[in-house]
Amino acid sequence: MPITDWDDAYANAAHIPGAERFLADWPARTAALRDLHPPEVLRYGPGARQMIDLFRPETAVQGLTVVVHGGYWMRFSPDEFGFLAGGPLARGQAVAALRYTLATEARIAEITREIAAAIRVAAAAVPGPIHLTGHSAGGHLVTRMVCEGVLEDAVAARIGHVLSVSGVHDLRPLLRTGMNATLRLDAAEAAAESPALLLPRPGVRVTCAVGADERPEFRRQTDLLANVWWGLGAETRAVHLPGLHHFDVIDGLAAPDGALTRLLLDQSRS
Repeated sequence: MPITDWDDAYANAAHIPGAERFLADWPARTAALRDLHPPEVLRYGPGARQMIDLFRPETAVQGLTVVVHGGYWMRFSPDEFGFLAGGPLARGQAVAALRYTLATEARIAEITREIAAAIRVAAAAVPGPIHLTGHSAGGHLVTRMVCEGVLEDAVAARIGHVLSVSGVHDLRPLLRTGMNATLRLDAAEAAAESPALLLPRPGVRVTCAVGADERPEFRRQTDLLANVWWGLGAETRAVHLPGLHHFDVIDGLAAPDGALTRLLLDQSRS
């Protein structure tokens, strides 16, 4: 049946028992990681949130992993999602957890430009291949980075793999939601910022992962990008992870042998 309640289609917490527990746990997990691995702070612009938390591994650096948090472009920061650095960090990756201006102050097109600027700064600080991953809105932002015309060739050529976790790849449905009062999307910007409606860079490798127990709309958005970009010549695949929902699927990035860590790094083109 067609979706008629678009607010419900994108409501995650209302459909996850004990959702508050996950939200409360993330800052503590991040604080514990920071105690063990205090990050270096890099700036990529003058804005209050235009900063990068850069975690460096104790072993030789094998490359750079960029992590972009979710929260519908309106909430959260690396203060909550920094624990996702744990898996790649243990695998020898330097991990850049990005802060960006939230949609209460910036339009999504502006956030896209901020993420690109942050990746340029992180790439200059860390040599080797680059891996991009993001959750939910962050999944949108990392796939946006490998659309044509976003990053310059010198940086884009270093990107070995992109992992979008529960990403939103077509923004047009958000025009029908109450959250758009904050996002301020119009039809033109929604189309211009939707990776599924844009051309991928030649040779890009993208995995779209989603919890098999997530809302149907997130599963649809996952399959959509993998399908469309495959038809445009990109190397893509969609992975539905059994028994996981929107809030616990990201645990697979926090451990070196986690499902998402393996998807991100083991499938990379170095």
